[in-house]
Amino acid sequence: MMMMEWKWLRFIRMAVMLLVLEGCRWCTTDACLEHERIALLHLKPFFNYRNQLQSWVEVKGSDCCKWERVECNTTTRRLIQLSLNSSKWEDSMGYNTDNRNLNAWYLNTSMFLPFEELKSLYLSGNAISGNLENEGFGKLSSTLSNLEILDLSFNYLNDSILLSLSELSSLRYLDLSINKFEGSGHQRGKLSLIWCLLKGQLMLLVFEGCRWCTIDACLEHERIALLHLKPFFNSRDELKSWVEVKGSDCCKWERVECNTTTRRLIQLSLSSSKWENSIRYNTDNRNLNAWYLNTSMFLPFEELKSLYLSGNAISGNLENEGFGKLSSTLSNLEILDLSFNYLNDSILLSLSELSSLRYLDLSRNKFEGSGHQRGLNNLSNLKYLDLSWNRIESISNKGLNNLSNLKYLDLSFNNIESISNQDGTQLRLTNLEELDLSGNLFRNNTISFPQGLSSLKSLTLSNNDLQGSLDTKGLSNLTNLKKLNLGGDQIESFQSFKDGGRKLELTHLEELNLAGNHFNTSVFASLKKLSNLKSLSIWDNGLKGSIDMKDLETFINLRELDMKGNELKDLVIHQDSNVLSNLEEIYLGNSTLNTNILQSIGVFASLKTLSLYDCGLIGPLPNQGWCDLKNLEVLDVSNNALEGMLPRCFSNLTSLRVLDVSRNHFQIPLSFAPFANLSNLKALSINENKMVMESSFYTSIPKFQLEVIRLPKCIASQQLSRKFPTFLYYQYDLRYVDLSHNNLSGTVPTWLLENNTKLEDLILKGNSFTGPLSLSSALISNVSSIDISENKLQGQIPTGICSTFPHLRRLFLSKNAFEGNIPLCLSGMKDLSFLDLSNNQLFGKVPEELITKGLLTILRLSNNNLSGNVVPVILNAKGVRNLYLDGNNFSGEMTNVDVSTFEFPNSLSEIDLSNNKLHGKLPRWIGNASFLWRLAMSNNSFEGSIPMEFCKLNSLEFLDLSQNNLSGSIPSCFNPPYIEHVHLHGNRLRGPLSLAFYNSSSIVTLDLRGNNLTGSIPKWIYTLSSLSVLLLKDNHFHGKVPVELCKLHSLSIIDLSQNMFSGPIPSCLGNLSLPMQTNKILETGFYVPSIEEYETTLNLRMDSYYPDSYLEEVIEFTTKSGLFLYEGNILSYMTGIDLSCNNLTGHIPPELGNLSEIYSLNLSHNKLTGVIPSSFAKLHQIESLDLSYNNLSGEIPNQLVELNSLEVFSVAYNNLSGSIPEPKAQFGTFIENSYEGNPFLCGPILHKSCSKTDSPSTISTVSEDKGEDGLIDTYDFCVSFLVSYVVVLLTIFVVLYINPYWRRAWFSLVGKCITTCRYSNVGNFLTYHIFKRCV
Repeated sequence: MMMMEWKWLRFIRMAVMLLVLEGCRWCTTDACLEHERIALLHLKPFFNYRNQLQSWVEVKGSDCCKWERVECNTTTRRLIQLSLNSSKWEDSMGYNTDNRNLNAWYLNTSMFLPFEELKSLYLSGNAISGNLENEGFGKLSSTLSNLEILDLSFNYLNDSILLSLSELSSLRYLDLSINKFEGSGHQRGKLSLIWCLLKGQLMLLVFEGCRWCTIDACLEHERIALLHLKPFFNSRDELKSWVEVKGSDCCKWERVECNTTTRRLIQLSLSSSKWENSIRYNTDNRNLNAWYLNTSMFLPFEELKSLYLSGNAISGNLENEGFGKLSSTLSNLEILDLSFNYLNDSILLSLSELSSLRYLDLSRNKFEGSGHQRGLNNLSNLKYLDLSWNRIESISNKGLNNLSNLKYLDLSFNNIESISNQDGTQLRLTNLEELDLSGNLFRNNTISFPQGLSSLKSLTLSNNDLQGSLDTKGLSNLTNLKKLNLGGDQIESFQSFKDGGRKLELTHLEELNLAGNHFNTSVFASLKKLSNLKSLSIWDNGLKGSIDMKDLETFINLRELDMKGNELKDLVIHQDSNVLSNLEEIYLGNSTLNTNILQSIGVFASLKTLSLYDCGLIGPLPNQGWCDLKNLEVLDVSNNALEGMLPRCFSNLTSLRVLDVSRNHFQIPLSFAPFANLSNLKALSINENKMVMESSFYTSIPKFQLEVIRLPKCIASQQLSRKFPTFLYYQYDLRYVDLSHNNLSGTVPTWLLENNTKLEDLILKGNSFTGPLSLSSALISNVSSIDISENKLQGQIPTGICSTFPHLRRLFLSKNAFEGNIPLCLSGMKDLSFLDLSNNQLFGKVPEELITKGLLTILRLSNNNLSGNVVPVILNAKGVRNLYLDGNNFSGEMTNVDVSTFEFPNSLSEIDLSNNKLHGKLPRWIGNASFLWRLAMSNNSFEGSIPMEFCKLNSLEFLDLSQNNLSGSIPSCFNPPYIEHVHLHGNRLRGPLSLAFYNSSSIVTLDLRGNNLTGSIPKWIYTLSSLSVLLLKDNHFHGKVPVELCKLHSLSIIDLSQNMFSGPIPSCLGNLSLPMQTNKILETGFYVPSIEEYETTLNLRMDSYYPDSYLEEVIEFTTKSGLFLYEGNILSYMTGIDLSCNNLTGHIPPELGNLSEIYSLNLSHNKLTGVIPSSFAKLHQIESLDLSYNNLSGEIPNQLVELNSLEVFSVAYNNLSGSIPEPKAQFGTFIENSYEGNPFLCGPILHKSCSKTDSPSTISTVSEDKGEDGLIDTYDFCVSFLVSYVVVLLTIFVVLYINPYWRRAWFSLVGKCITTCRYSNVGNFLTYHIFKRCV
């Protein structure tokens, strides 16, 4: 019995053990606990955004420890980490402006209670807005006692959750970044949370993105606010980096600066070129593209300190959206720049509420009166105020006197006459130190400054109406004045320095600028009391002859003396005198000094800068005097006629840093031996001298290491063309090298780049380098500009150029023989802004990436063999300012493109598509280019009419559609407000000049030659007040030449030839002044490469400069019996009138003799009668005078022999009689054909003695015979032409009938000709027949 019991007990024990080991739920298992698996499935619907929890399946027995985003304890199989991060916040919702999100939701934290061993919980990016009521995180505190890591970043939580979180005392890591924590209402919960976390040994607290902690990226709501601003300030795609990518750090965007701790915006630079480059000030104070600003857009930037809005064409604020609205929020705003806009007085009251401002720039706006200047009263912290370049007429002293902290005030270039108010109020700015009143209307009697400006240290009164003798007693109250600028006026002298018997003494004055006045040498005596003067500038005055330096002996502290641009002949320098012993800088350029000055100038032992450029110095440099200037650092003797070898005493100038001997006739050895011992020499300019071989072999290594070397046009001989100056091989610090135009040959000297790792600019253009361009594979990171244009390089452009020069900004490879495709790697050069590959043999398409990915502003691909469609190139040119595709093989129609997917790049201001193979109609979408300045599409095959959309080009300044097949009339709406140059010649335009160009006061050139225009010249022509060039040649205009032309005082070139004008020549044309007009050429800026440190010391008259525009204004004008092209400066001076080949009648007006500035006058092929006016003898500048083929009679005035500039003269085929002018001066060069067709003229040239002449009665007979001969000639010509035409036509017909291949080719050719020819053969024949005598 006992045994049986024990057996049962053993069995029961084993069963229990099996039950415990295999079936219990509270011991080690291989799978997660079932109740935790079920709890996870309850969470899945809330956190399964984008189906990232696919492995969480409702299958019994599935081990949730193996599910994604779940981690379990390997022993207990309990959950210890749960990663439920999501992209819901980032991908779909994002912060919005009103702090709400439609998909935000509230969390039930009780769902996490089953996970009792949970240590890490990640809930980032789930758009959680808070907890359900009574379901906060505090509910987990007792159960989840092991929770150490909690990530709640990228949600919509606010301060209310902090009290709940504070109960999780076990937390060591808490991430609350990118949420909506803001105020201080729950600061108690905040502090409680921190205290609890500190007690729990907090390891990491992350509040990134909240408003009171450090973060790495900018705040999301500020990023979105910036994106809201972008459309208003991105006129030329300046804000490329402002991308709508969630998580993009706006602190790294261009033009944005953030606080490094809070990551809040502190500076915003939204300055633009919209005002300057496209809209510009116009005369009627209005602008079509001006706009009104909503300042509320800046409210999110609560820590903003600096705001720059210059150049945006802002006209004011939206109603109730003034700057005053920012006053409470932007309490830290200190700097505000609103310059270059269209703001007026009404904005001042709004600005006055920004009491924190310290710097305010309102220059270049439209402020006018003084009534609203009191609006600045509240800006008591303001230290800098700029109101320059407005239209202010008077100063409101009451409005400015409250600016008690103001130190700088700029009122320059306004219309101010006095700083005193009519009510007697005086300006009292006791802390003001600098006052600029230049460019106003101050006169001698209005210069009076009150005691309220007692702290003033700098006063500028340049460019006012000061003239004659100036009484300076009005300056007597400015006792602390240190700097006075009176330049650019017409002052001749100073009145006695007395005020009530007391001498006026500006005892603290240190700088005095009297440049650009009419002072003579007596001025020095009137300045004797200025004993503290350190700088005296008196350049461009009336100083003449010699100056005795003893007259300057009272200026014992003088350091700088600038007397350039006068008519000085000599300086009397006394060798035994101690005058100006402290003088350090002397400028005497643009004078006519004696070379002996170099021998006596050595007395100025302290001299550091000596400038003698363009002083008329001749001969060799002396061996004494100037060589004793041991302290000399800068020497400029450029633009003289100095010659010979440089003297050996050059080596005495051991302190010399900058030397400019350019544009002389020195002979400089290749070794540069004269400079070898100048160890401090850093910049050397010797261009346009002559490099020579050594007389003996020179091996010494120079002691200097240059940074700047300029050697253009120094090597002319073939003997030296393969030799580089030997000293260059020993230079390792070069930053700027210019070896242009030296006829150097061989391969490109890449060793210059390898030796000089600091090199920034390399200019090798205009040499004879040959072969392929091979570059070093080494990285050369400092190079920013390379110019190897105008050489003989061949092969492909090496792709290695992109990796070798990663920071290249400007690359010029034009005028070589490069071929192949444009390297695609150029599109990856992020700093490249100027690329010139023109005038090569490149082919293929323009890489789209070159336009879309880079930062190019100027792209010049002219005159290559590039092909393809230009439309994508244009429409993708975001950021490109000037695009030159002329002279290529681009073809196709520009209209056959779906432009609905494109937005015309608003950066483009200049496009040149001329000389290509484009055809079809002009694209209407160009009308969307509202910022386009200049457009050239000439010499293509465009047809149809000019689209009405071109009338929307409000910024257009230059338009060239010439030499196409355009037809129809000129749109009457075409009248851009800034248009200056219009070229439509060589088309088939027809109809009258209706209202096109009406009242275009800006138009300078109107070229309508070679069209089919009809009607008369409209009487409103006088409204074109700036018109300088009028070309209407070869049309069908008729009627009289309108007298309204005489009202165009800027006219200098008139061509009305080959029309049907009739009636007399208006005598008032003689009243035209035909002035020299610089606006006839296109305005072009220039970039000059240089090194900043040497810009003020080197006289930068550089040979190597680069225009920012390559479009040129070219005028065709017939003169001197030929067709000439005029451009550049020659066009500015060219004047001429061509009325030939019309039906003009009557006498030649004697008043035309008043055109003393005219160079060409053509009245030929008309029906003019009477005599040649003797007043033509006053046409002193005339070079071509053609009066042929008229009915003029009488004698040729003998006074015409005084026309010494006359090159071409013709009076052929008239009825003139008598002796031809005496063959002297220019008339000695004219031959018989100048006088032919006048049977009663006589003289040696005509082989006809004047003692015996034919009877005048034969005139009519001769004339009739001449007419008959003309008819016979015409008849013979027509018969022979028709016979020949028939024979040729029959021959072609027979050949084509016999040969079918030629027949198909012929018909194909005819089809092309029909679509491209502008005129039929008959039309050409008739044109030739009618005008054959006018050519």
